[in-house]
Amino acid sequence: MRRTQEEKRSGLQKVILMPLLSLNNERKASQIHTKEFSKEKYVMKKTNHVNVKEMNFDQLFKQISPEEICDNVFTLVGKDFTVITAGKEDHYNSMTASGGGLGILFKKPTTWCILRANRYTLEMIQKEQTYTLSYFPNEYKKQVLFLGSKSGRDSEKMKEVELTSVQTPSGGMSFKEARLIIECKLTELTTANPNDFYTQEAKDWINEAYKDANDYRKLVFGEITHVWVKK
Repeated sequence: MRRTQEEKRSGLQKVILMPLLSLNNERKASQIHTKEFSKEKYVMKKTNHVNVKEMNFDQLFKQISPEEICDNVFTLVGKDFTVITAGKEDHYNSMTASGGGLGILFKKPTTWCILRANRYTLEMIQKEQTYTLSYFPNEYKKQVLFLGSKSGRDSEKMKEVELTSVQTPSGGMSFKEARLIIECKLTELTTANPNDFYTQEAKDWINEAYKDANDYRKLVFGEITHVWVKK
């Protein structure tokens, strides 16, 4: 039996429409899957933030050697803020710092930084002779900067900061939210002498710093004893 032109057109429309409907359904399913995946990813991220507070040090971090630190040193000390922490679990203090470096001193892997002499954290570094340098993901920038907004000598900032303190296996203090922790043993503490600076920029910087008798700078060198990175 011959099909009429109308039947042929109807059959052709069905052939065309069926793949189109199938394709549209696949797209919708894909969109739903993407939304569900994004929602699941958000929930997982939120859950991970909560879980960090509940996990212990060994669950969060793994130890590496100083040679295995993969960060670019100029980014680490030049753009990322450092949180320097000294003290014990019952009493410790943190400050925000920038600048400094990593290298070799007396054949040992070493960090160095320049701190104001009146820093409370520096006082605790001298007392304990150990300290940590902690580096954080950018999402914690607000909390990191808060640690540099006031002194711990006359405030409760260590209780106020929205970070979770944690004790390292060797007894130092850092934070669970950190991505990299470098623990140091104080090697040398020396006062920067203005006469030892030769470039005009360096001279201007140190002379400006030394206008206030309590604001002179200390060069702090510390041997790297342990390094941990987030798992």
